Amino acid sequence: MEQQAGLLGSFVPLLILFAIFYFLIIRPQNKQRKAHEEMLKSLQKGDKIVTNGGLIATIVKPEEDFLKIKLNDETIVKLDRAFVARKVETGNENA
Repeated sequence: MEQQAGLLGSFVPLLILFAIFYFLIIRPQNKQRKAHEEMLKSLQKGDKIVTNGGLIATIVKPEEDFLKIKLNDETIVKLDRAFVARKVETGNENA
C-alpha cells in the first residue's frame, strides 16, 4: 500500500507541471490561432493588411484560398491567405 502512495506522490509534480504548461503555453496559443483564423475569414475588399514579409497592402478581391492585393497604384498581386500576418485597424496605419 505504501508503494502505491509513493508512486502516486511521484506523479503529482508531473501533473502539476503539465497543468502549468497547458495554461501558460498551449491554451494561449490555441486562442491566438483561433483569433487569427477568424480574422482571415472576415477579410474583405478594402481592408488593409500586413503580410508576413512586412508589406502593407490593400485587398482588392478576396478569393477562397488567395487574396488579390494592391501594393501601390499599379501593382496587384495574389497572396495566399496563410501569409497574412494581421489586419491594420483604421487609424493605426502609421503605427
